[in-house]
Amino acid sequence: MQITFLGTSSGVPTRSRNVSSVALRLPQRGELWLFDCGEGTQHQVMRSDLKISQLTRIFITHLHGDHIFGLMGLLATCGLAGNTSHVDIYGPPNLNEYLIACRRYSGTHFSYPVQVHTVQPGIVYEDDEFTVICDYLHHRVTTFGYRIIEKDRPGRFDIDKAKALEIPPGRVYGQLKRGEMVTLLDGRIINGKDLCGETEIGRKIAYCTDTVFCDNAVSLAMDADVLIHEATFSHVDADLAFQRLHSTSTMAAQTALAAGVKQLIMTHFSPRYAPGNPIEFKDLLEEARAIFPNTKMAYDFFSYEVPRRREPELVSV
Repeated sequence: MQITFLGTSSGVPTRSRNVSSVALRLPQRGELWLFDCGEGTQHQVMRSDLKISQLTRIFITHLHGDHIFGLMGLLATCGLAGNTSHVDIYGPPNLNEYLIACRRYSGTHFSYPVQVHTVQPGIVYEDDEFTVICDYLHHRVTTFGYRIIEKDRPGRFDIDKAKALEIPPGRVYGQLKRGEMVTLLDGRIINGKDLCGETEIGRKIAYCTDTVFCDNAVSLAMDADVLIHEATFSHVDADLAFQRLHSTSTMAAQTALAAGVKQLIMTHFSPRYAPGNPIEFKDLLEEARAIFPNTKMAYDFFSYEVPRRREPELVSV
């Protein structure tokens, strides 16, 4: 699982930072998921090493322009490229109406299926490998944060050990690979977990923007491997943050600390902190690290590989 930041500015793009979009690459299944799609996102994808043909799902937090103005252009490009099989889009109420109006007045036709799912708090997507849930954040319009959960997987199956036990190959191997208990024809009972390595613990990612500090963000981020959280303002400008229902760097850090996450990555920065101003981006990073040391500051095209977890070993006392 690789996270790539395609836009890290808030409100408007700058020369070095585009507006909000984060890509999640799932190489094991050849898929690309997007979280938000600000103006110019398709250009950012083309400048990266991501493949637009792998795009299958887009998750939208809210309908402010810096999070959706790139959606229609991206979808149109996917159709013209001719190599997109389908795209599922998840987001708040009125997202479908927005896309219908864009298509009507631009005369755009998609050559592939596009399905829009209106989300509510709870599970918005699930398959054999992943679950995605959402919940309300606290912003000026209806806004959702997302939590991506990779399901646990049994460790690598030891086929040599299975052969040494004279377990006949076939469907039973699949059951053992999944860690199931299997009764063989000769009456032996085999525990698949004894033939597999350490369980691969599923990774968890939380994506929370735009929001002021709120309990739901903490819940979405609980025990996450990575929390991607907005940090529009410096702590010095906390009054502005509360007025506009955005987060400061310290609010992002407090969310990470309360949720017990492994890594905080801040994004969605106000252009007012560009280099040369009285307060700069590096100051926001220092503010956050004073509360939560394991903090990174995202920049456009920054990529982060989410490390795998291993099942903790039992220690006898």
